[in-house]
Parts: sequence; C-alpha cells; structure tokens
Amino acid sequence: MQGMNNRLHIGLVGLGRMGLNLALNMLDHGHEVRGYARTKATVDKAAAQGIKGAYSLEELAGQLKTPRLVWLMIPAGKAVDEVIEQLAPLLAPGDIIVDGGNSHYRDTLRRYRFLKEKGIHLVDSGTSGGVEGARHGACCMVGAEDEVFAYLEPLFKDITVPGGYLHTGPPGSGHYVKMVHNGIEYGMMQAIGEGMEVLAGSPFKLDLKEVARVWRHGSVIRGWLMDLMEKALAKDNALNGIKDIAYSSGEGLWTIEEAMRLKVPAPVITAALLMRYRSEQEESFATKVVAALRHEFGGHNVARK
Repeated sequence: MQGMNNRLHIGLVGLGRMGLNLALNMLDHGHEVRGYARTKATVDKAAAQGIKGAYSLEELAGQLKTPRLVWLMIPAGKAVDEVIEQLAPLLAPGDIIVDGGNSHYRDTLRRYRFLKEKGIHLVDSGTSGGVEGARHGACCMVGAEDEVFAYLEPLFKDITVPGGYLHTGPPGSGHYVKMVHNGIEYGMMQAIGEGMEVLAGSPFKLDLKEVARVWRHGSVIRGWLMDLMEKALAKDNALNGIKDIAYSSGEGLWTIEEAMRLKVPAPVITAALLMRYRSEQEESFATKVVAALRHEFGGHNVARK
C-alpha cells in the first residue's frame, strides 16, 4: 500500500443522521466525499450540502480513485452483508471497506475473512459520540491491519476529537471495544434514570434541570450524558412528552453474552438491558402471575381491569 495521503477520496454508503454528518465532517477537513443511499431524495439532500452524489453502488465504485475507500454507515446485520456482497465484485485487491456501524465483532471477523480472500481490506471503526460527534468530532475505535491503519490514520485524526481515536488491534477488535462501550453506556444511563426518578418522587420540590446542571460542574458524575440530561429537561422538565419505552439496539445483549462466555459477572449491564425489555412491554405476564399468586396464598389485593 502506498504511503499516507492526507487528502483521501471516500465513498460513503448510508446518508442517515450519522452518515450525512460524518460525510460533512470529512468534507470540512479537505477530503473528497461521494455519498450513496438507497433513495434518490437522500442522495439529493446530501448533494445540496456539497457531497458528490452517487445513485448506485456501481456508480460510486466507478467514481473513486484507487485504492478505493468505501465507508459504510448502515444498520448492523443483514444490510451490511448485502452491501458487502454487492460491493465486492466492484472492488479490486488493495481496496478498503470501513464498517463504521455497530456490527457484532463475530460478523466482522467473518466478513474480514470473506474479503481477505479477494484481497480487499476490511476495517472496523466503532464510532461513538452520536450525531454531534459525527459532525464535529467523533470517538473511533479502529480494528485494522497495521499497514491499512497507517494509511487511514490521517482521516481518523481529522474526524475525531483530540485523542479520540485508537488502533485497537486487528480487524474485529474495534467493534469488540465499541460493543463493550455500549454495554457500559446502558448501565450508566439506567443509573441516571433511576436517580432522577428518586429525585422526582422526593418530598422536596426539586428543579431536576437545575440538579442536572449543577451535577455537570465539578461533580463525580459530570460528563456528556449529564450534559444531555440537562438539555432534555430544559425542553420538558417532567419529560411528559416522552413515553417510558427505551428500545434495545443489540449491543447491550452482545456485551452480556460475551461476559457470560468469559464468565465475567456483569449484573449492572444485565439489569439495564432487562429494564429496557420491560419498558417495551405494555403488560407483564410475569407480574400478573406474581399478583395472582399473592392473592391465592395470602388474600392480597389484586388490581383488576
């Protein structure tokens, strides 16, 4: 592979909130970005902001300079496999695919082996920082072969905050580190939620937004999540406009499965995931069973419909 090139030509697949903002971030740093999405309207929207559009993967691959660099920002799972299967025949040995989504690391290892046979490099970049980070400076955990990472390092330096990227090791390791990161995130958010609920039910008339504000400044639990907590409470101090449902996107479960495989106790992350599952239930049959049993053995009251 050639030496480092500070100005790269990147084909970005997936122009949703994360992908579009990451593309604009790359563009701000002098890189040339061509974007592709499944819908023409999405590509047109990106093109209106300075990103050169491509309306098929064939067009995208044909417009890129060699070695071609294609960055995927699409949902984990089947969609990644489908795009890689369509891209592989369009690429040549020495070309690079970066998976910047939240793929399971075992899937990444499988895809790496598939592409390696064709001489195509696969890099996994666990990308954190949300939409704001994608636009103004992300945190990237990068699994890649050494030579490939050396080629891409200027790009990672450009799109991240100072100190915000790490070559974690070989392909697969970036997504592994990001998986555990997201598991930790589950536990941290659950703890904040539980603490705020205690405050909301306290005998004092507390301004929760102001509590979040003061916790942001010098406290042990200060940080970006607390910044976001104040921001959310500033919009709606009782969060009345939000239903009490917190969906699970998969990484918490993967972290717990890996912890079980390694026999590492992870009760906080596990409980946080189970609370998300409970939030998605309109009714809990298990709780109905408990209520029925209490009534049967002790005559305890049962709330009936």
